[in-house]
Amino acid sequence: MVRTILAALACLLLCACSQVAERGADAPRRIVSLDYCADQYVLKFADPEDILALSPDARKRFSYMRAEAAGIPTVRPRAADVLALQPDMVVRTYGGGHDIADFMQEPGVPVVQIGFPQSITEVRGEVLRVGTELGKPDEAVALVAEMERRLKVLADRPGPPREVLYMTPAGVTAGEGTLVHELFVAAGLRNFQDRPGWNPLPLERLAYERPDLIAAAFFESKTNHVDNWSAARHPVARAQLRELPVVALEGSWTSCGGWFLLDAVEALATAGENTR
Repeated sequence: MVRTILAALACLLLCACSQVAERGADAPRRIVSLDYCADQYVLKFADPEDILALSPDARKRFSYMRAEAAGIPTVRPRAADVLALQPDMVVRTYGGGHDIADFMQEPGVPVVQIGFPQSITEVRGEVLRVGTELGKPDEAVALVAEMERRLKVLADRPGPPREVLYMTPAGVTAGEGTLVHELFVAAGLRNFQDRPGWNPLPLERLAYERPDLIAAAFFESKTNHVDNWSAARHPVARAQLRELPVVALEGSWTSCGGWFLLDAVEALATAGENTR
């Protein structure tokens, strides 16, 4: 009986050692994520047993990895609450405020700061960097390779580019210099908005010009409506949504800069192809 128990314990120990070897000896073991953008990277690259807590938004609809977040505790992004968990690593984009890294420095907790990529190239860089810091460099390389493969498929599609207008319930659109514009380019589309940056919908221009399709973002969330004066409520804007082909962009695809932006690019490319 004793020999059987010892044999079973030895087997469990060998399995545990094998798992550690697979994950890498330097992989962090007690990780806390402070916002839903950081949640996506943590859920993608960290093993569930190594995640102490995610942000309170981890299971919201705009969180791409919300299904994987099920059953994992959450924590408010406050220094006292985070330090009480005794983490080995904190991952953030904006959570906890700009000074949270200072609070983590004294107890010696490293903070992985995720950037705000403005192009797909920068997204690839963040995937490689953050995946490596979370102890999964091979997985990060594989994910970037998959992104490249999907982009190549889109680039090989023939046909002239269609014109697309980005629209949100708040009446905002995006021009050159934004990540949204980069998604249009990757999808083989031409941006209807001719002013750079973020701007109100060009209602006057829409009164006499029309794009080929509308990229409607965040309409499903019902949280992006500013007020009754939003330009998206104007009859001219409503006519575009009613009369033109509309590709609905899930908020979880575009809320943060990650590999999941490719879902939006593919949806845009398919919609553009269908309007030819």
